[in-house]
Amino acid sequence: MPTAQLSVYFFLQVAVILLVCRLVGRLAQRLGQPQVVGEMIAGVTLGPSLFGWLLPDLQAALFPAQTLDTLYVFAQFGVGFYMFLVGTEFRGDHFRSRARGAFMVSVAGIAVPFALAFLITPWLMGLPNLFSESIKPADASLFLGAAIAITAFPMLARIIHERGLSGTPMGTLALTAGAVDDAAAWCILAVVLASFGGSWDSAWLAIGGGVAYAVFMLTVGRRLLRRLASAVRPDAPLGSTTLAVVLILFCLSAWTMDAVGIHAVFGGFLLGACMPKGALVEKLRAMLQPFVVVFFLPMFFTFSGLKTDLGMVFEPQMLLAAGAILLASFAGKGLACWGAARLAGESPRDAQAIGALMNARGLMELILINIGLQASVIKQGLFSILVLMAIVTTLMATPLFNWIMRRGRATAANDVPTPSGAG
Repeated sequence: MPTAQLSVYFFLQVAVILLVCRLVGRLAQRLGQPQVVGEMIAGVTLGPSLFGWLLPDLQAALFPAQTLDTLYVFAQFGVGFYMFLVGTEFRGDHFRSRARGAFMVSVAGIAVPFALAFLITPWLMGLPNLFSESIKPADASLFLGAAIAITAFPMLARIIHERGLSGTPMGTLALTAGAVDDAAAWCILAVVLASFGGSWDSAWLAIGGGVAYAVFMLTVGRRLLRRLASAVRPDAPLGSTTLAVVLILFCLSAWTMDAVGIHAVFGGFLLGACMPKGALVEKLRAMLQPFVVVFFLPMFFTFSGLKTDLGMVFEPQMLLAAGAILLASFAGKGLACWGAARLAGESPRDAQAIGALMNARGLMELILINIGLQASVIKQGLFSILVLMAIVTTLMATPLFNWIMRRGRATAANDVPTPSGAG
């Protein structure tokens, strides 16, 4: 396809994406789901699961394969920058006050999924169309464990934001545990790909490079960012030079995480979390957040949805495997993180809410399993099952979270002592 035609397709694709995401998002809100869940479903409906099934020729004409690389770049920039904005709301004091809880929830959200994956993978490997014939049992178990352990980090962040929990102790604990679990899952994925491909260089680069960059940002990076923030006056507009510097730093941070083999979203989040609180981050959020949320994030959801085909999940031989993986995913994240939060001293309401949020997989799951499919670690059958798991767990998260919060408020109201003499 000529380069000049890419922009013709891109503008039409974005118009369709924004329209469909707005419409489905509004419908989701009417049904009690956040806008973000509607956008995820809209992305899947634009792919082969619905649009491509009903009107395959029209869907192929609107989203030809040659144009998807352009959409991918914009999608990655959007979700990475959104996580930067989320990181600017990260409260280090809340993290320190609940470090024990965040650590315990993170460990439970990693250890239990991998234990369950090692338990069921030998049986799954005997079923057709799930794993590559050449994969080792240990690698297959590690990949499935990473798929169960991963959390819908961008979606979790947006649900927390939409519910006004950004910066609260519970929101901070959930975001921290989700970030740690996802980072661990990406590192383990790097190990699986290295073992499957016969080279360990990428695994050591992902783990060592990620840790080294985090240490650099938390020490030297923070001091340099304080100098940048100190030049911003609260009573003056944000200067174009300062904005350009922030954008350059974001791109470099996202590039670093992508280059070492983790993911750009962690570079964005880490940079945002290291930004000093004050006028700079307030002006950045006011200036950029509406555009990033409305324009860029729908492209992220749609790109992953274009590669998703749910039709295979309902084949008879896949249903038993799908049931086992769904049960393992609920127990491995929702129940495990709830139990760890309670052991860490969180209230029953907060522990249940954290378990509900951590159980959502969203499109971080789709990114991970797309990588596994492209690397031939898994086959289309397991890919489709894991897509279904991502959708089901994400759809459950908001209604369950809302029910837990409402019940907690009702319990607190009932516990208020009746004033003396009240009739």
